[in-house]
Amino acid sequence: MNTTRRSFLTVGSALALTALSGTFSRAAVQPVKKDKMKLSFQPYELKLVHPFTVATYTRTATPDVQAEIHYGGFTGYGEASMPQYLGATLESVQNFLGQVDLSRFSDPFEIEAILDYVDGIAEGNTAAKAAVDIALHDLTGKLLGAPRYKIWGLSLDKIPPTTFTIGIDKADVVREKTKEAGSKFKILKVKLGRDNDKEMIETIRSVSDVPIAVDVNQGWTDKQYALDMICWLKEKGIVMVEQPLPKTQLEDTGWLTERSPLPIFADEAVQRLKDIMQLKDYFSGINIKLMKCTGMREAWKIANLVRSCGKKVMLGCMTETSCAIAAAVHLSPLVDFVDLDGNILISNDRFTGVTLKDGRQLPSDKPGLGITLKPAA
Repeated sequence: MNTTRRSFLTVGSALALTALSGTFSRAAVQPVKKDKMKLSFQPYELKLVHPFTVATYTRTATPDVQAEIHYGGFTGYGEASMPQYLGATLESVQNFLGQVDLSRFSDPFEIEAILDYVDGIAEGNTAAKAAVDIALHDLTGKLLGAPRYKIWGLSLDKIPPTTFTIGIDKADVVREKTKEAGSKFKILKVKLGRDNDKEMIETIRSVSDVPIAVDVNQGWTDKQYALDMICWLKEKGIVMVEQPLPKTQLEDTGWLTERSPLPIFADEAVQRLKDIMQLKDYFSGINIKLMKCTGMREAWKIANLVRSCGKKVMLGCMTETSCAIAAAVHLSPLVDFVDLDGNILISNDRFTGVTLKDGRQLPSDKPGLGITLKPAA
């Protein structure tokens, strides 16, 4: 490679990384007084519209921490959602966030340095780290005066339709939830993994013929049974399967993926960027969740790495307000499958700014995440 071409590629790579961090157009930054960033946070309980049952538990609410980063009169919003299987608690998240000192950074656009610092405070704590990451991306988007998807050069036309999740339940409840979804959604997501899997699918098919994605949440343990079920599911119009086997059964999962007529996506088996190369040969695709991977910065990196491996990408969520959902929605033009209904499943969303239109979750064109706090009740 000649020197000129090498220099061009080096500069191009640097520009790409700079754009990723949202610092590519500093001339567009809104005028603010030099300030120090300040992080604040508070606990918040997300109340579910319906009880939510998966293969291993049922819940009616999800603990959550709402975060804010203040700088120069601007506020960036973030969020940490804590479904029980992640192991985080209100206490652990607040203890972690209490250790974050953003005043040591003079420039909120030092996103890589800031988030490397946050990541290094302690192991784990991915949801707490995501709260800081999301708030920082919202803040810098507001300072740039542009929505995050435009900062990343993404097109809303490429956003796939979101699934709407139907948890494991009695047949009459499943029918009612399916009818409620009605024409609003172009694809459903169904939780499986107990002893009524076929009944769940047949019940939905009795009132709807829309495509279905299924999430087994590690609920099957025998690879041959899993393959037989997947072959049956394909006949029923199912289009993909999430985490059919326990995350510890990687060899069985690889065997299943080779034979499955449907793509098999990793969910519980994957958390962060470092996991991808270890899993790529066992799954057809990867489900990225901001609460597991520490936020938008790492989600972007995971999506591009998974694509480079020739695998499919899915973007999922926990039960979340429109804050974290908006963060994922801004990234969703990158992926093949979208499961971003967490804000629709709760009754006490604090924000507006994500719009369901023709089955797709769309972001606002306002700067940053494009979200606005609802007036206090």
